[in-house]
Amino acid sequence: MRRLLVTGAAGFIGSAFVRHWLERHPDDHVVVLDLLTYAGDKRNLDGLDVRLVHGDICDLDLAERLLAEQELDTVVNFAAESHNSLAALDPGRFFRTNVLGTQALLEAARRCSVGRFHHVSTCEVYGDLPLDSDESFTEESPYRPRTPYNASKAAADHAVRAYHETFGLPVTITNCSNNYGPRQFPEKVVPLFVTNALDDVALPLYASTANRREWLHVDDHCRAIELVLLEGKDGETYNVGSGLERSIEEIADLVLELTGKPESLKTIVPDRPGHDRRYLLDSSKLGRELGWEPEIPFDEGMRATVEWYRANRDWWEPLKQRAPVAEASAWRS
Repeated sequence: MRRLLVTGAAGFIGSAFVRHWLERHPDDHVVVLDLLTYAGDKRNLDGLDVRLVHGDICDLDLAERLLAEQELDTVVNFAAESHNSLAALDPGRFFRTNVLGTQALLEAARRCSVGRFHHVSTCEVYGDLPLDSDESFTEESPYRPRTPYNASKAAADHAVRAYHETFGLPVTITNCSNNYGPRQFPEKVVPLFVTNALDDVALPLYASTANRREWLHVDDHCRAIELVLLEGKDGETYNVGSGLERSIEEIADLVLELTGKPESLKTIVPDRPGHDRRYLLDSSKLGRELGWEPEIPFDEGMRATVEWYRANRDWWEPLKQRAPVAEASAWRS
């Protein structure tokens, strides 16, 4: 039986992971540490047998006490500020949580001799790729972050590796592509477009409508993290991506098709500073070494995601009021 501390698990990916893990490992003990910022929602953990602790990953004493008192042997760190637009407006909060918070967790894990510290990171640490190329990022690609959010996640990755190299802390890292699925806070592009379309509100597309992202269903991501925790090699990094790219305009068109709404809802807004062009991960290492591959086809996953938001208006309607950035107006001069 494992005893896990999962940080940031009141959020989208963290709660999906806890749900997945407990379905597969029902006898395990899970403690959730979450600051419950605007994007955290206790409802995401409804029905799950977890202990929720409201607290900050920057609080070293709290993290160390939880690890010791609950006799936890594994840390899975999802906790992060992750909104690129907000990072351009308030970068300090991103470096505090994503860098100093990760370091505090690492130190608590070192002091308590945990058996595994798994850190969940992003493809964005590698920078971006030209739109007209067929390149992809491997685990050996250099880090070239272009925004405060990207830089804060890159720094956190370096801290994780430093604790492994300096102190021998058993660590693994996964860098994932853009996730989508149910229970995603409606600041992210898929739920923003879906919820706006359902309400006949404009879909704000950045002016660079051809910029592309790689899209991964959150459940496929959770299966990958589970595999890395169970079979991944200490000290290793694994990319997690689907290989499927779509432009922001293609996402908007698909959402409008699935919701039966008109193209006239598409509205162009100014690009945010440092708007990356393209990300694509080479996930062959994860497949070759651990046997992982994505299982959920994109069109099927998107259709199910749209239907979830259509059926759960009571979940997302209150959250729309909490979005910290109005994309349609944030970058107008």
